[in-house]
Amino acid sequence: MSATSTLPTISAGPLFVDGPTIDASMSTTQAVNALEAVLLSGFNPEEDSPRSRVDTTSGLLMQMPSTLGDYVGSKLLTITPGNTHVGSPVIQGLYVLFGGGDQRPLAVMDGTTLTGMRTSAVSAFGALQLATPGPKRLVVFGTGVQAWEHIRAFTDVFEVTSVEIIGRSGERAEALAERARSRGIDARTAGVDAVRHADLIVCCTSAAEPLFDGRLVADSAVVVAMGSHVPGERELDDALMERATVCVESLDSALREAGDVVMALTSGAIAAPTELVTVADLVQGRARIDHSRPAVFKTTGMPWEDLAVATAVYTALTTDAPANAISPVSA
Repeated sequence: MSATSTLPTISAGPLFVDGPTIDASMSTTQAVNALEAVLLSGFNPEEDSPRSRVDTTSGLLMQMPSTLGDYVGSKLLTITPGNTHVGSPVIQGLYVLFGGGDQRPLAVMDGTTLTGMRTSAVSAFGALQLATPGPKRLVVFGTGVQAWEHIRAFTDVFEVTSVEIIGRSGERAEALAERARSRGIDARTAGVDAVRHADLIVCCTSAAEPLFDGRLVADSAVVVAMGSHVPGERELDDALMERATVCVESLDSALREAGDVVMALTSGAIAAPTELVTVADLVQGRARIDHSRPAVFKTTGMPWEDLAVATAVYTALTTDAPANAISPVSA
């Protein structure tokens, strides 16, 4: 994605792209490729716009604006924890995409589906930079939407031989395993000791405290933590953070929002921010990974990532999709 890219020509006005259309338009591999293309172009995530948060009567409103080349976009999300009790999604939202020199509105997209795709694609993208080649045993903490999205994503981009699911509810963990098995994935529930033999560990929880003893993790393992987005909550302990090479999306976002990193710096498990590696450092060739120690990829989500995936979805739909796959937004 470059500043000289050509926008598809459309005349019907901005498009509304629903969740199923987003999901059908883009594989994890394609989303990962879109993220990689942005970083290979020289984009610096440290310069991305910070997201804003507004407390509401029932939760949180978040806005995530960014610009890449010809495209400008912003995601609006509501996070409503109480929705778990009324059958509504906890995360709901819209993504608005603009483009061209005149910055015309191009599309309004389902933000919930886009977030699920982007989040799992970012996790897979980072893990690909950190992992060695070969078949992988995957362990997933969590039983919610993101746990499923990450199972789909990691089995798409890695050669996964087995998936073990760890959750607070055995019933929900078994239901997720059955869902995975229905897709031909070798999946089962497990206990925390499963981290001992895991090649990939993905944490998709709302936990405020560490999920497992970091001393159990193999030296060759890659651990992805995406659940915590505030400085005072974490999924990973100091024992792991002290042992591992720690990779983040950007220093700025990690030091503001990544509790796993902030708390490890406070305790001294990570000696200084200079010890952190960014995914841009890896993609752009400024850093290499020591595979004799575990690797951690701590994500918080950044606006440029949503824009990269939204642009890839829009381009795929307007270039290749049948006419009935997308529809103009009504005036």
